Amino acid sequence: MTRRQIAALSALAAAVFLVAVDGTVLAVAVPSLAEDLQPSYTQILWISDIYSFMLAGLLVTAGNLGDRVGRKRLLMFGVVGFGAMSVVAAYAPSAELLIAARAVQGIAGAALMPSTLALIRAVFTESRQRTLAVGIWSSTGSAGAAIGPFVAGVLLEHFSWGSVFLINVPVVIFILVVGIWALPESRGDAAQPIDLPSVALSIVGILALVFAIKELARGGWASPSPWLALAVGVPLLAAFMLRQRRLPVPLLDTSLFRIPLFAGSVLAEFVMVFAATGLLFFLALYFQFVAEFSPLQAGLALLPVSLVSLVVAPIAARLSHRVGPRAVLLSGLWCTAAGLGFLALAAGRDYPWFILPMMMVGYGFGSVVTVASDQVISSAPADRTGAAGGISETAFELGSALGIALLGSVLTLVYRGGLEVTGGVPPDLAALAKDSLSNIPDLLVQLPAAVGDALLELGQRSFTVGLAVSSAAAALLVVVAGISAGRMLPRHVGPDAGAAGTDGDPGPGIVRGIEEVCE
Repeated sequence: MTRRQIAALSALAAAVFLVAVDGTVLAVAVPSLAEDLQPSYTQILWISDIYSFMLAGLLVTAGNLGDRVGRKRLLMFGVVGFGAMSVVAAYAPSAELLIAARAVQGIAGAALMPSTLALIRAVFTESRQRTLAVGIWSSTGSAGAAIGPFVAGVLLEHFSWGSVFLINVPVVIFILVVGIWALPESRGDAAQPIDLPSVALSIVGILALVFAIKELARGGWASPSPWLALAVGVPLLAAFMLRQRRLPVPLLDTSLFRIPLFAGSVLAEFVMVFAATGLLFFLALYFQFVAEFSPLQAGLALLPVSLVSLVVAPIAARLSHRVGPRAVLLSGLWCTAAGLGFLALAAGRDYPWFILPMMMVGYGFGSVVTVASDQVISSAPADRTGAAGGISETAFELGSALGIALLGSVLTLVYRGGLEVTGGVPPDLAALAKDSLSNIPDLLVQLPAAVGDALLELGQRSFTVGLAVSSAAAALLVVVAGISAGRMLPRHVGPDAGAAGTDGDPGPGIVRGIEEVCE
């Protein structure tokens, strides 16, 4: 590689690292910001996942926009917006403003992600160098997501919760300075129309669906608001899928799912990120509120996931060339399922019981995300690699957000079901305790010592049971996904697997299901 190519790759890797680390850095920071801003439990979930949902909803759209206005220009615009919103989020005086800043951060992040992969193809025209660059790009994203909690723990030991956002600013400056010099401008061969109705249908539909899931956990089955949200979200998403089948240039190219290797890789990546990100978020809360670790201790406690993922990610792609991507992806899924099962058994025990399960999840995360991202790109026909990359990135971000939302809903239902507050706790304080475990420490000063200690112990025990149940549920989901991916993924992958797969039968399960819904 030339010096300019190395500089360009460093800027692009820094951009994907920035987006990935910001998706998980809040896992450790939530207790600190909750103490300062006093958000409700629903607001905590929105602070955590609105970023990923806005990012996922706009990724494919941003890829089309980059083809029209220039990928470098879109990347620079996204970097500036990301940095500005990082500062706003760091000094947000209320939960509402923080949620809004995180939403705009997600929009800016969507401008970054598709542009990075497209610019790699523009910078590295030689195939071997391009393969190496894509591997580094993918590994950097995996590493960013994995070490986010640790970075937050180190910062929070010395600074306020806003520091987890301000740390983005030096990275933003680096990308701007290096990127302006090293990156070439790149556009698509032809301007692709941006279908605004599809953009609106996907974003509103996804947000309505997640709102419904959260409200079911918060208000129960008798509450009307989740059913109203479902009545809005499900038809909008169905209309979005139908529209994609009829557009000459769809935002979501469902025909790519006819390629078995593509479909299996997307499924593996989505479920892996869903399970790992969701559990890491609530495991960080567990270490702080139940095990009573400091923020730095909680970040250090999550290091087994990060370190194993960092070690595995760079070698996973080479291993897939030797034994095949199917073997690597399935081994990662099965190892993760076992790790999540062991996590369910470890809940409530001393920290050493968590180390091996977290290492197993780290192996699965590093291997599955790296190999799946590579196979999604390589299995697609050459003229559709941009669309394939957008789908891969959407699967990652949507998996992250849904993991927090759905597993958080399971944990919340179990937590509230086990928190039967009686004797000496006023109704208003009992309601706050049920809203979130993070509220209970602040309630202790308003209660007699014996009553407060009993309430805290009950809350910790209920949260522990919720963590065990959500871990078991995630393990079961990964098992089902592993079985489905095993049926989709071809046993032998040749150099022309993507092109060959395009004209073959649709892969089982996910592909036929999409087509049946869209017909």
